[in-house]
Amino acid sequence: MIAPQGPIHRRAEPRQPRAQPSRRCAGSATPASKSQPRSQCLRPPSAASLNRIRDLEPAEPERRYERERPGEIIHIDIKKLGRFQRVGHRITGDPSGPNKSRGAGWDFVHVCIDDHSRVAFTEIKPDETAASAVPFLRAAVAYYKSLGVTVARVMTDNGSCYQSFAFRDACRDLGIKHIRTKPYTPRTNGKAERFIQTALRERAYAKAYSTSDRRAQELPIWLHRYNWHRPHGGINSQTPISRLALTEDNLLRLHS
Repeated sequence: MIAPQGPIHRRAEPRQPRAQPSRRCAGSATPASKSQPRSQCLRPPSAASLNRIRDLEPAEPERRYERERPGEIIHIDIKKLGRFQRVGHRITGDPSGPNKSRGAGWDFVHVCIDDHSRVAFTEIKPDETAASAVPFLRAAVAYYKSLGVTVARVMTDNGSCYQSFAFRDACRDLGIKHIRTKPYTPRTNGKAERFIQTALRERAYAKAYSTSDRRAQELPIWLHRYNWHRPHGGINSQTPISRLALTEDNLLRLHS
């Protein structure tokens, strides 16, 4: 007699342990041991760590360019200063005080600086139109000519007075090439900008002038000191006039 067949029970075999993936340090073919902390594995540096490393490196020195000879290019710019009849808030520190001169108008200081020597020339004009910019250009060229310097190029920003036909014609008559800076890049005309900051710090806001007219009267005095006696950091603490290689006779004639 054949016994009825029931479900066949097979003997369970022992389960093999699943193979664990080997931990490898990034950038290394050697598996990391269990006792080795994961933090010790070599990993590719992240962008943040690269930035921190870059911050530790010394800053790249500022690159300054300079023309080889005086007169190769002069830089021209304009700074607008408020007129006043009494000491202003930049000295008193109170912008809402009774010393504020309302409706006094503006002084437009036209500045020019030679790229090589840093010899500067300035005049105060009533506005910043071509009617003022053109006579200033002619006066600047004549001033440098009196020092034995022939101007070949002039660099300006893109102000309307410098884009005028009158300024273009003046450059042509003087035999000067006019170069304008790229829009929104004032650093291209940086020597004029730097001279303006020096003039503001050492002259315009250096002391309390009684009136703006008194401030204007002292501009030629300060400019003479800047050109002839003040050491300039951008030219190894030399004076600007010393870079024109003037003879002793010329120095005595110009400085008398």
